[in-house]
Amino acid sequence: MRDQIIAHLNDAGYLEKMYRSNRGPFKKEFASLYPDVKGNALADFWNERLSYENDEISWGNSRELLLVILAALTAGFIAKLPAILSISQDFFYPRNIGFIIFPLLTTYFAWKNKLSTGKIAFIAGSILLGVIFINLLPHNDKSDTLTLSCIHLVLFLWSVLGFAFVGGAKNDTDKRLGFLKVNGDVVVMTGLIVIAGAIMTGVTIGLFSLIHFNIEKFYTQNIGIMGLAAAPIIATYLTQTNPQLVGKISPVIAKIFCPLVLITLVVYLFAMISSRENPYNNRDFLMIFNGVLLAVMAIIFFSVAESTGGNKSHTQTVILFLLSVVTIVVNGVALSAIVLRISEWGFSPNRSAVLGGNILILINLLLVSVQLFKAVFKKGEVGNVGKMIAFYLPVYFVWVVIVTFLFPLVFGFR
Repeated sequence: MRDQIIAHLNDAGYLEKMYRSNRGPFKKEFASLYPDVKGNALADFWNERLSYENDEISWGNSRELLLVILAALTAGFIAKLPAILSISQDFFYPRNIGFIIFPLLTTYFAWKNKLSTGKIAFIAGSILLGVIFINLLPHNDKSDTLTLSCIHLVLFLWSVLGFAFVGGAKNDTDKRLGFLKVNGDVVVMTGLIVIAGAIMTGVTIGLFSLIHFNIEKFYTQNIGIMGLAAAPIIATYLTQTNPQLVGKISPVIAKIFCPLVLITLVVYLFAMISSRENPYNNRDFLMIFNGVLLAVMAIIFFSVAESTGGNKSHTQTVILFLLSVVTIVVNGVALSAIVLRISEWGFSPNRSAVLGGNILILINLLLVSVQLFKAVFKKGEVGNVGKMIAFYLPVYFVWVVIVTFLFPLVFGFR
């Protein structure tokens, strides 16, 4: 993107198209190269435009706002389907929780990016396939493949959302990293909305209780559920129309938590050595251990996505490198533990899924660590780390498809 901006520095129309298609990366790349092009009239104009911060909240145009309101109401309606149609909650929610939010967000970005008919058909077909497949799987509370399919189906729908976000563009690392950044911003904004909603819930129930109206059950089962379903949709819309709301919060969170997570992991690994509990003799410990691994991977990915294209200090890059190295150690422990369990008890759906996921994560961590090593010791660009992460994302998508749709068939729905 940097080379494109330089090549079209005097083409106002082309720069505007670039900015509208991918605002975050454009702002970061332009900020990094502006000192070299300062004095150019158009460059000075763009610098002022991108540096201007509007304190007012933008609600977008009326058409887009109406679409988001309808999407939020639809999400609430889908969340209430078990009560409306007398469907078992134990059956509905594990299988369909991803369909409450992701298809609506996917529709929003498909409309926003004006995707072609072919791409929309691919998205619709993927979502329809997921709906039919997961709801036709035999109902068995003890089925590992059903549990794995339900979990990975959410990741599958998240991947389809990513396809709509990047507009189906191939090998566009900036847009893929932009998608990761948006996810981080949406998580922060959703958390704020949920906290505000919880406070409002408490105040509302408390006020009505003063006049002897017990609305707690009605409020939580209706307003509460619909509010939770609508929160991520509202959060997404707010981050898209007002990137300044959390644009500075997410990087700060990443900077704070990276060193804290690094220290915690190092201390934890030493503590685990002296403890009787470890992933080699405790199945639950292994599952939690893998959960920690995924969380740390997410922190690394979002930190890189936040920093790519911007000015990242050498200290921050070193911390990311050390965190990736420690995470490789954590991954190695988890991988050796699952290999040991497979050698003793053979392959099962859970062991196979964890083994495959750990191998993919290990490869990704090694590739990321190599790029971080170059950035720290060989004065390489942090942007190459982001490109490596973006390049590898489709690999995870392929594995998600395998676990979601093939594991139940391969393992006979057990």
